[in-house]
Amino acid sequence: MTIRGDLSDDVLGRARVRDTAELEAYYRRLEALETGALWTIANKIEPWYPQPQSRPMHWRYRDLRPLVLEALGLVNGDDAGRRVVALYNPDRRDIGAACGLLYTGLQVMAPGESMTAHRHQAAALRFVLEGSGAWTIVDGQKLKVGPRDFAITPNGAWHEHGNEGVESEGPVIWQDGLDIPLVNALDAPFYEVHPDVYQKQQGVVNSSLLTYGAGQLRPFGDTWSKNHSPLLAYPWEPTYEALCNAAKATDGSPYDGIIMEYSNPLTGGSVMPTMSAHMQLLRPGERTLAHRQVGSQIYTAAKGTGYSIINGTRFDWSEGDIFAVPSWAWHEHANASTSGDACLFSFTDFPVMHSLGFYREEAYPDNDGHQAG
Repeated sequence: MTIRGDLSDDVLGRARVRDTAELEAYYRRLEALETGALWTIANKIEPWYPQPQSRPMHWRYRDLRPLVLEALGLVNGDDAGRRVVALYNPDRRDIGAACGLLYTGLQVMAPGESMTAHRHQAAALRFVLEGSGAWTIVDGQKLKVGPRDFAITPNGAWHEHGNEGVESEGPVIWQDGLDIPLVNALDAPFYEVHPDVYQKQQGVVNSSLLTYGAGQLRPFGDTWSKNHSPLLAYPWEPTYEALCNAAKATDGSPYDGIIMEYSNPLTGGSVMPTMSAHMQLLRPGERTLAHRQVGSQIYTAAKGTGYSIINGTRFDWSEGDIFAVPSWAWHEHANASTSGDACLFSFTDFPVMHSLGFYREEAYPDNDGHQAG
């Protein structure tokens, strides 16, 4: 693929007006009327290819965990709204983003703690890093989740969280992922506190999993019509089993190893309209080829150790680490172990890119598909 930016502006007809005293005076008169000459910013607002404002990032869990736990003794969860350490991209801190228009953070809940209910326009997802007592109630459905489990909170859904574990089991830490920056960029945010403070649980625990979790089967005559998955929780064990089974039957993707998307069991599509989530398995010693995609990605090391090279910079990760791949950034992954597999969880804004017709993907053309790093 030829990038148009490799060609001269003279050939392509880009704006190349040289300033003069007369033009400068003209620009000032336009500015006084809150207007301007498009040709002065055309090259900036319409670049040849994506120019993300986010940079590749790596947050080490061993560095974050003590600070996340310290918050338990400093603030009350309800007083804070949620006791969360947010992860910021230095170039997107002003909008609270970790990468592109995606937010992520680490939430901690003490044993016996229960948070009050609210809802908002932003969609949310949860990936549990540690702790055995985590639960969430989403529109009346109570879900129990444990380490490496994945759960969703669709936009507009009432939700509350807690940790019903005993003191000896310790706190719960899970990763939040939300599309808050996207919602705010569209001037579409809403937030509401539940009128009863807490929800009334409906049905049995994990009812969505019991109803829709069979995968290849769906309830006959089901009338679900919402634009998000009716399955609200995706346990780790069947996810890992599916990856291992797929590894027996296929070589997978040269760019991602064995990768699967958490899906709406009724449609096969993404779990929510604005965010998708994936789990991928890297075989012992496996190193993928590099590629790039239009869309922001936030990864979490779910199992094992390895490294990823993002735009030529190597990031070594271990379990619990989080790293960000900006839109159109070259990236590849490797499993550092020759005896055990490694797994990466990720969430992205790919559904938005696909819906708008923006999604593109490109393979790295040099060095047999690998970056130096």
